[in-house]
Amino acid sequence: MRDDGAFPHGEVEHAPPVLEQTLIGVGVLVIGGLLAVGALTIPGEAGYQGVGPNFLPWLVTAVLLVCGAWMVFEARSGGFRNAEEASGASTGDWKGFAWVSAGLLVNAALITTLGFILSCALCFVLAVRGLRQSEGDAGGSLTRILRDAGIGLAIAAPVYWMFTKLLAINLPGLTSTGWI
Repeated sequence: MRDDGAFPHGEVEHAPPVLEQTLIGVGVLVIGGLLAVGALTIPGEAGYQGVGPNFLPWLVTAVLLVCGAWMVFEARSGGFRNAEEASGASTGDWKGFAWVSAGLLVNAALITTLGFILSCALCFVLAVRGLRQSEGDAGGSLTRILRDAGIGLAIAAPVYWMFTKLLAINLPGLTSTGWI
C-alpha cells in the first residue's frame, strides 16, 4: 500500500477471515476441554518414573488450550495478517480421502479378526492407494498392490513384535504363536 492509502497496480487488500479463524480457535478450545473431561476419568497413580497414565492426556490438553487461546487472540486482534496464501488445490481430493479413510476404518474393524499385522498391512495398502491417487497416480496394478502389501507387512511385523515381545503389551494376533 502506498502512503496515500491506494494500492499499486490496482491491488485490493483482502481482510483476513476473522470469523473463520476465531471459530477454528474456539474449536481447538472445545477439543481441549473435551480432552480435559476425559482426562479426569483416568486414574493418576504414578507409574514408571512417577508418571501416571493421565500425564499425556493432561499434557495434550494443556497444549490444545494454550494453542486455542492463542488462535482466538490472534484472530480477534486482526487475524493472521502475515499468513501465506494456501498452496495446493482449491478443493480436497475426495477419492484419495475415501481410500485413506477406508484404510483406517477397515483396520479398526478387522484388527481383532485378522490380527494386528495383517490389518495394519491392509490399512497401509489402502492408504498408499489414496495418497497416490491424490497425486494423480490412479494405477493399481497387481504388482504394485503386492509390493505395497509386502512393505506394509515389513513395517507392521516388527512393530507387533516390539510391542508384544519387548514391551509386553498385548496386541491382537491371528494365531496363538504371536507372529501373525
